[in-house]
Amino acid sequence: MFKGRHFEPSVIVLCVRWYLAYGLSLRDLREMMAERGISIDHSTIHRWVVHFSPLLLERFNRRKRAVTGKWHIDETYIRVRGQWMYLYRAIDSVGDTVEFHFSEHRDLPAAKAFFRKALERHDRPDRVVIDGSQTNRAAVVSCDAIHRLQDRSRRRLKPIQVRQSQYLNNRIEQDHRRIKRRVRPMLGFKSLATASVVLSGIELVHMMRKRQARFALNPSPSIAEQFTILAA
Repeated sequence: MFKGRHFEPSVIVLCVRWYLAYGLSLRDLREMMAERGISIDHSTIHRWVVHFSPLLLERFNRRKRAVTGKWHIDETYIRVRGQWMYLYRAIDSVGDTVEFHFSEHRDLPAAKAFFRKALERHDRPDRVVIDGSQTNRAAVVSCDAIHRLQDRSRRRLKPIQVRQSQYLNNRIEQDHRRIKRRVRPMLGFKSLATASVVLSGIELVHMMRKRQARFALNPSPSIAEQFTILAA
């Protein structure tokens, strides 16, 4: 993972972890590393975050435990180039993150892309809770029908129950706040691609805090220990 890098892997992992986990700017990190006698440009740290976040998330997902059969689905707003874009998210009945998907648009194709992604990674849920959005409801119903038609297990799959209620979705709206809390000090992203990658890293840390991955030798590792294991 670190082949060809001029800095020690421990320095790279530390910078990536601190940036994704805490309300620090790239220049804050540059000054903090300078106090430790390490000279790093803030743009270098940014490149590390963009490069290593997807790799760490991929390794985390291999260890990610199963989610429950009840999902809460909603989207929240993220500013990119001065415009609002949309982060689709789902959590299960115990608050664990199911899946997320960043989109430039808030429409039926985006909602379908998100739900297909969730179905591909996890088993079918029994029930989905959404707010009053008819677009999200249409996406769930459409993807569910296609998924049942393509199933070759010869099981008799029941349609996913869709529950629409603004008040029953308070759980995921509260979960959005932890993501928004980290995004706020960044003062907006410059591109859709960068936003998508950095948000995946923030979601990674959020799942680490929830202890959603299995680690055989340490059942309850800290975030620092999880980063070290994934980067090894």
